[in-house]
Amino acid sequence: MHSALSVQELFTGDHWISEVVIEIANGKIIDMKKEGYDHKNAIPLVVPALIDLQIYGASEKLLSEFPCANTIQNIYDYCLGSGTAYFQPTVATQSKEIIYQCIDAVRDYKMSGGKGCIGLHIEGPWINPLKKGAHVPSLIHIPSLKEVEDLLEYGKGYISMITLAPEICDDSIIRLITNNGIIVSAGHSDATYEQATKSFNNDINVATHLYNAMSGLQHRAPGMVGAIFNHNKVMSSIIADGHHVDFNAIKIAKNIMGERLFCITDAVTTSPTGNYQHQLAGDKYESAGVLSGSGLTQLKSVQNLINEVGIDMGEAVRMCSLYPAKVMKHSHISGKIAVQGNADLLCLTADRRFMKLLVS
Repeated sequence: MHSALSVQELFTGDHWISEVVIEIANGKIIDMKKEGYDHKNAIPLVVPALIDLQIYGASEKLLSEFPCANTIQNIYDYCLGSGTAYFQPTVATQSKEIIYQCIDAVRDYKMSGGKGCIGLHIEGPWINPLKKGAHVPSLIHIPSLKEVEDLLEYGKGYISMITLAPEICDDSIIRLITNNGIIVSAGHSDATYEQATKSFNNDINVATHLYNAMSGLQHRAPGMVGAIFNHNKVMSSIIADGHHVDFNAIKIAKNIMGERLFCITDAVTTSPTGNYQHQLAGDKYESAGVLSGSGLTQLKSVQNLINEVGIDMGEAVRMCSLYPAKVMKHSHISGKIAVQGNADLLCLTADRRFMKLLVS
């Protein structure tokens, strides 16, 4: 199937192009050219489709409560409706049985032809109880080697990221996980600056939701936040909803980290049962009065970065597409628009509102 799209302003992930025609065939971009531009029917803005590496559920179905392929399809539909083509369904600290059921859900979704799902993000239970956030304290623990080996064997090919606290996990366990092709992200951690820096010098290149549930930056104890700021290879996610992190704190982090900072939604959904009973409180979610997740979409993240943090549009888009793609290192997920690349295109109005999403 062949189609052509006229675009007033196109952001490739690298640079802007005005008045261009994108030719698409079989989900691939086969050409970008000036010839044939249709000014009358042109789409105002096109940017790379967005990527969300941490989302727990959608449409009142948390993955941990409804661990099945239909829940992942719900998450995908939610993502598609706001410009996100690729996502990591995420399960917070849970029992072994529920985590394995979430692996089954990802496996079933992918084997049935489900699109967009990068893999499962397991956040906990190998975290520090001092930085548990809304996680269930009774399920948090230090992992044994056998527990990790069993999980990796069961989830082979379907786990894409594990968030853990490096100070409670043996270095050999972290190395085992990374050697299995899984991204290890440091989070829910009370690591000292020295402990965090050591883990970043070794096998960990990513951190989970900067500032939240990690040892903070203090002048005599720089903590994990200070280690992330000072370590030029470490990337970190951040939640740009104005509740998890003050927008001025995002501005500070961006000035220090530059291209190492990227956005996740950390989005949950209303859930009246189970370990994570999220209730909508304004435009965020709470569990037993504790901030437990956002009501963000990645497009809203882009808009907040522009309107509240003062980041230009191209860089805001990169923080929600190109940089998450760099974290995951998947050859078919680039966060860019290029000839021979996938036609994953987010179409926007002139004032940056959602029009439609084209996915390969």
